[in-house]
Amino acid sequence: MISRRTFARLAGPGLVLGLVLGAAAPSARAEGTLRIAQQFGTLYTPFHVMKEKGLIEKHGKALGVDITVDWTRLSGGSAVNDALLAGNIDIASAGIGPFLTLWDKTRGSANDVKIVGAFGAQPNLLVTNNPNVKSIKDFTEKDKIAMPVAGVSVQARILQYAAEQAFGPGNAKKLDSLMVTLPHPDATAALLSGSTEITAHLSNAPFQNQALKDPKIHKVLSSYDVFGGPVTPTVAYATVKFRNENPKTYKAFLDAFQEATAWVEKNKAEAAGIYVKVEQSKLDPAFVAEVLSDPEVQYTLIPQGTLKFADFMNRIGAIKAKPTSWKEFTFDDLHGASGS
Repeated sequence: MISRRTFARLAGPGLVLGLVLGAAAPSARAEGTLRIAQQFGTLYTPFHVMKEKGLIEKHGKALGVDITVDWTRLSGGSAVNDALLAGNIDIASAGIGPFLTLWDKTRGSANDVKIVGAFGAQPNLLVTNNPNVKSIKDFTEKDKIAMPVAGVSVQARILQYAAEQAFGPGNAKKLDSLMVTLPHPDATAALLSGSTEITAHLSNAPFQNQALKDPKIHKVLSSYDVFGGPVTPTVAYATVKFRNENPKTYKAFLDAFQEATAWVEKNKAEAAGIYVKVEQSKLDPAFVAEVLSDPEVQYTLIPQGTLKFADFMNRIGAIKAKPTSWKEFTFDDLHGASGS
């Protein structure tokens, strides 16, 4: 009999997603087990702090439950979404684009998903080693733009939004043929080497900051330029079912997430050291502290600019629903704050 893992690899994410949505929801588990998926970048520093300081376990004990936490590293929102729907993780983390895709597909089902919290507002930069590219209108078919998942990642949606602005309505996907799927660390290495087909990277920190240290690399645009201000590009989310069936474990995670986010805001140098340690990174902690201290970065769990993503994705047919409020796709723990 073919294994689930082999089947997923052969069938691809689209078929797996459809089958999972049509299947019965995973059976309830006892409180005290939490499986978390994370990706790459300094925006995940609150997760590193939670892990290093044992914050989830601490808040679990305060609620009377011993929690075992399993951390998993994945790359790309499609892989994260498949893992969440298959019941292999409890807390997902990915770009707002992949989240909205999943939210749209699961609304009203047993696998309904909502945002637990954002990872803060942080710009995504499009950087290039091609001196002829001053704006996205200068890209040609000889250029290849790397991002975690071509076409559907948050970086892909940012580029599509920018393309619509640059080339006019109906042209959001004009540059899709230039997109190449590559994890941020590999994309940065390829861009800096200058010896591959990769001539641009729609990145995140610290990779974009690292690339811009090289004089051959320059910035083409920022997501803040595209969306007219700060946005929270990456979010943590879970199924409504998991939250309902594991209220103490969920609350321990949320409390730990809030504590870690506030701590990073006040302790950037120490947070940088934790990032380097947990990631086993070769980056200088002082450089990471500089990245964390960027004045354009804001550490908050409250989503910002997410409705603009949702409106755009609805406009180009990427999602069917058009939410009227950010509160439609977030858990009510966040609703007392001013989000967007």
